[in-house]
Amino acid sequence: MVIIPATSPWMNRMTNRVTNPAGTSPSSRPASVRTTMLRLLVVPLALSALVAATGCGTDDSASTTTAAESTTTVAESTTTVATAAPAAAPPCPAEAIQVVVSVDQWGDIVEQLAGECAKVTTVISSSAIDPHDYEPSPADIASLTDAEIVVVNGCDYDHWAEETAEGLDPKPVVVNACEVVGKTEGDNPHIWYGPDFVFQVAAAVTSQLETELSSVGTYFSDRAAAWDASMQGYRDEIAAIKAEFAGRTYAATESVFDYMGDALTLENTTPEGFARAAANETDPSPGDIQAFDQLLTSGGASVLVYNVQTEGSIPEQVRATAEGAGVPVVEVTETVAEGATSFAEWQVAQLESLNQALSGGR
Repeated sequence: MVIIPATSPWMNRMTNRVTNPAGTSPSSRPASVRTTMLRLLVVPLALSALVAATGCGTDDSASTTTAAESTTTVAESTTTVATAAPAAAPPCPAEAIQVVVSVDQWGDIVEQLAGECAKVTTVISSSAIDPHDYEPSPADIASLTDAEIVVVNGCDYDHWAEETAEGLDPKPVVVNACEVVGKTEGDNPHIWYGPDFVFQVAAAVTSQLETELSSVGTYFSDRAAAWDASMQGYRDEIAAIKAEFAGRTYAATESVFDYMGDALTLENTTPEGFARAAANETDPSPGDIQAFDQLLTSGGASVLVYNVQTEGSIPEQVRATAEGAGVPVVEVTETVAEGATSFAEWQVAQLESLNQALSGGR
């Protein structure tokens, strides 16, 4: 049965965020040991359980701390996994430069690469803010004006940052992540989900840091090496999934995961019409929804990848269909997850959930 809502909040993005459950504290988690709440749901319809979510908040101010979100799932298992924290940055032998990053998906990476030789400000560090529609505050514009380097995502994801930087005089050096990896406006903008893209952007940032502050010798190359070492667990988890599950299928409620799916050599079986509507932020047709339901109930996807930062009755219906069909639901987030101490920790936690789901999926 296909249910079409009278009003369709399908792509009312990032306005209903899930925060930490009461009594938890992200800062209490050691950097060297991660307690991962595996976001894995394998719930038959007859055993469907309650999903609890808390309210949301917004913060338009610039921040040097990456903020994000956590989720509450129907079934949670906890595992403790040792992780390699990035080596502590030594003091900078010169005066630090100013670097501004538009969104938190790149904020942690830039902070690790810059070390103590840059003051890094991340403009959008709240998961409650939609980068597509953000209007920079006077404080944001002031920080961009003072920056020697500005790092943006590009692909029209954070056009306000690109436009503001372009209009400054003198204009700062801009590292446009999409341009670095050869993507343009109209392409899938979620390039931080592409492993090769992440390393290419990191290399471009390091190159600009070295150019802007050449007097510090090997400082930035040393920082790049330390960051690269901290990403080994990320590479290992990707390699493990690719080695065991290449060619397995997944479907997704939107395109945020697609670059990672490609890197893992998984087959994306999301109905084309549904995927196109999600990418264009429009409602899928009744036929598209029915095709998705049929895909899930007929074994056409090993797992469903579900972006918990998208609210609306249509993705919720898709999820319910997956749960009823016994298809594991792997939760992902578009922005850095609440409590994650690094980009690598955020991504590895999701990959571990995917690995477990694929181990039990079709």
